[in-house]
Amino acid sequence: MYPRKLTRSIITNPDYPVVETRQGKLRGLWCEDVFIFRGVQYARAGRFQMPQEVEPWEGTKEAIIFGPVCPEMHTAIAHDEYNVPHYHYIQDEECHYLNIWTKHIEKDAKKPVMVWIHGGGFSTGSSIELYAYDGHELCDFGDVVVVSINHRLNCIGYLDLSEYGEEYKYTGNLGQVDLVAALKWINQNIEAFGGDPGNVTIMGQSGGGGKVSSLLQTPSAAGLFHKASIQSGLFEGSKDNTPEKSRAMAKLVVENLAIKDIHDIETIPYYQLARAAQAAEKQMSAQYGFGLHFGPVRDLDFYMGAGEDVPFIEENKNVPVLVGNVLGEFDGNYNQIYGEGSKNDWSEEQVNTLVKEAFGDKAEAVTAAHRKAYPKAKPVDVLYVNRGCRIPARDFGKKRFAEGCAPVYNWLFNLESPLNSGTIAWHNVEEAYMFHNANYLEASYIPGVSEQLQDQMTGAWVSFAYTGDPNHTGMPLWHAVDAENGACMIFDAVTREECHHDDELMSILPPKSIVGKNARRPRSTFGGGPRQSL
Repeated sequence: MYPRKLTRSIITNPDYPVVETRQGKLRGLWCEDVFIFRGVQYARAGRFQMPQEVEPWEGTKEAIIFGPVCPEMHTAIAHDEYNVPHYHYIQDEECHYLNIWTKHIEKDAKKPVMVWIHGGGFSTGSSIELYAYDGHELCDFGDVVVVSINHRLNCIGYLDLSEYGEEYKYTGNLGQVDLVAALKWINQNIEAFGGDPGNVTIMGQSGGGGKVSSLLQTPSAAGLFHKASIQSGLFEGSKDNTPEKSRAMAKLVVENLAIKDIHDIETIPYYQLARAAQAAEKQMSAQYGFGLHFGPVRDLDFYMGAGEDVPFIEENKNVPVLVGNVLGEFDGNYNQIYGEGSKNDWSEEQVNTLVKEAFGDKAEAVTAAHRKAYPKAKPVDVLYVNRGCRIPARDFGKKRFAEGCAPVYNWLFNLESPLNSGTIAWHNVEEAYMFHNANYLEASYIPGVSEQLQDQMTGAWVSFAYTGDPNHTGMPLWHAVDAENGACMIFDAVTREECHHDDELMSILPPKSIVGKNARRPRSTFGGGPRQSL
């Protein structure tokens, strides 16, 4: 399935490649003209403590294996292993590690740095969880330095203990504090890996996109990155955690643990803390009438908050942004099952019945608007169009334009996969294309199509990293979003830019477009399917 990845020649040598960082020397790997440094520790931190710089060392440390990833409160049992292949790894709370792919280990190379922040919400995932995250091809294709980061998640990254003392002031945002620490390490050290600390692009998908969006609203991160890419990371109706909600959650966790001294929360076994947090999640809904997702706390200090009613901070208004999503996201037909076999084989009568069940008296109008937006799509495909990510991705650029920010370029990934004789683009699918790894993912690969599309997509991301403009010779002209143009680059078998193509559809599509009776409970690619609690 991944023949080239499994047969690459990896050269190990006691003295090469060796790079000098501020803390000491690191030895990596040399693989087909790409140098790889894995498991590079960028900080240290005790539980619920702020990250600190790593102490200097003598001699040369090996950076040839990945560092541990953050523990998860839930162990994801991925039902989507075929279309989103996963790689699971050792978990440990000491997870402040990053990985680097580079073609240069000379300080004067000054190549753009592309920093990947993984998905999985703010609770699960890792920098190496998906095969698509491998940075070798992106580095080689674009001659850029690729970095991927692990950081604290869930109850050790976002549990707000600020009411229990000044030392816990930023515990509700520690996951983001870790990311800032990693960006500081990159700023101080990446030149030794051929990177330009003055040209750093942060990128993330799903929860990683949410982290990028949050970093755009984090004053202490300003100047540590210069461009940003948000991929399927903005969600309609999502709101910041407020101090009131996050502290209420923390109080329940502390009560569930029945600890007498708050400092005991720093040393109890992780599984006990996670169980207490799981119970608190349920209690929040029962006692307060609302749940709480782990994520940044809008404290108006470290994190200034995001959303339609929150202005962009001045410090990062000069950052250009790529923002977009995929057509189906969580509503694609890989997740939503409404009949046997492929959707493309269903009869016209069956399709009409399902559309009527899904949209009721809006069925005719929704179908017409879908046909207008996507003239070459099949009528059944309207069942699988997601608006929850599309609308905020579309409107993000208009908001930044209105507030005088740097250019924003909007995109939509629309390629139908051959999986199951036709599968709408699913959450995570575009990552293989922007990492130039589509050839290795069997469910995504279309001979003669994937090669060109990944060249276009990777080329756009690389061009953006170099210049802040995704335009390059291999694709149509791509306009930045302004107040009126509704510009969107649609990545498909034939990539094209369209303007206002789906405005009408988005205006009448129900918030949850799929409302029929599924043969099985929908399960999304958002960190796997059924989960086992600790």
